[in-house]
Amino acid sequence: MRSDLARALAAGFLGGEWTPTGLVASGAAVLGRKPRWLKPLANQTLALYPRPPYDRPRELATNVRTRPAAKKALAAHPVVVQPMPGTRMLSNRWRLPELHDPADLAELVGITTSELDWFADPRRLARSAGDVPLQHYRVSHRTAASGGIRVLEAPKPRLRRIQRQLLDEVASLIPPHDAARGFRPGGSVRSYAAPHAGRPVVIRLDLEAFFASVTVSRVYGIWRSAGYPEPVAHLLAGLVTSVLPRSAWRAVPRPADEWLLDAHWRLGRRLAAPHLPQGAPTSPAMANLAAFGLDVRLTALARSWGGRYTRYADDLAFSGAAGWGSGTSRLLDAVETIVRDEGFTLNARKTGVMPRGGRQTLGGLVVNERPRVSRHDVDLLRAILHNCHRHGPSTQNRHDVPAFEEHLRGRIAWVAQHDPVRGARLLAVHESVDWSR
Repeated sequence: MRSDLARALAAGFLGGEWTPTGLVASGAAVLGRKPRWLKPLANQTLALYPRPPYDRPRELATNVRTRPAAKKALAAHPVVVQPMPGTRMLSNRWRLPELHDPADLAELVGITTSELDWFADPRRLARSAGDVPLQHYRVSHRTAASGGIRVLEAPKPRLRRIQRQLLDEVASLIPPHDAARGFRPGGSVRSYAAPHAGRPVVIRLDLEAFFASVTVSRVYGIWRSAGYPEPVAHLLAGLVTSVLPRSAWRAVPRPADEWLLDAHWRLGRRLAAPHLPQGAPTSPAMANLAAFGLDVRLTALARSWGGRYTRYADDLAFSGAAGWGSGTSRLLDAVETIVRDEGFTLNARKTGVMPRGGRQTLGGLVVNERPRVSRHDVDLLRAILHNCHRHGPSTQNRHDVPAFEEHLRGRIAWVAQHDPVRGARLLAVHESVDWSR
């Protein structure tokens, strides 16, 4: 069966009564006659869809085309082609805003349907444009502490507002897996690290190019799982994903270290396809949802070993009993297999196996006994504050940090969050400094 006939029959089926007699009548209206293969096709369609799939007309057309009875319709042509009826949500288990069609989505974010097409860019016109004013993202890069190059894609103001609204009113209502401890209500570095405090063995791993590894097809699947019809899910996926223009990638320098070149090449491949951009407000929440299957499988793996698992963005943490020390290679092999199956890649350079005899750190916190900031970091901050008090803040701001007073207060708050007593002492020194010097 040709694709145009399948689409016409799908539109006819959805526009009529969803019964064997109704589908045959609708199909006969499309064809202008009632061939012998039409009744078997109707029955096979009903066997696949007991209820009309008003939320997925494209899927229906594809499956109509592949039914066994459709093989006999090679020479058939549609006589009447009616428009596909409007889509609608058929399930809404998380009580999300009801978006039955693109018009509902445009109304939610306060733009017209033509503007919606422009921002979602289903034909990738803006994404392939060479002129920066026509692109929806501002691209920049910076060198990470490891020497690798990070590419940042910051949405321009109007798209950022739309993405922020989608995050606040839609994406944040879809719960990620419990093991995901970052970028969610109640999540924090402390909640990521605390389950592993006082454990004999702690393992830290890192996912390579976490956001860029989440493809647009996976994002589309998230929106479809949430109950949104096909056209709405396609537009939502377009609104929160990006493709890096070739001209922007050419402006990104290669890392200086040769051993980082392979990872840099993989990053370029990921950014050339539709992906979650690092810099969009929706990306952390969408990445959490995309990693749901990963979290399910790694949680089960950890439990099967008598251990624990948590994740904070791209940082994975496992902990277990003393016996893990002799079997971690097998565990790491199993983790790598699961990570690869789920569409991600481990950053082997950042894998760490930490027994209790050494310092165990997760997310910048030492977890040998309880989550706390390392003594070295606290002593360094105390020394800076002491010198600010004695010699003036200007003598300590060697890197010209903007708002240096607030910067140090933020570092004190980080210590106080995990050690209130030390935090109070540091704050007392901070308040004794003459910040006008």
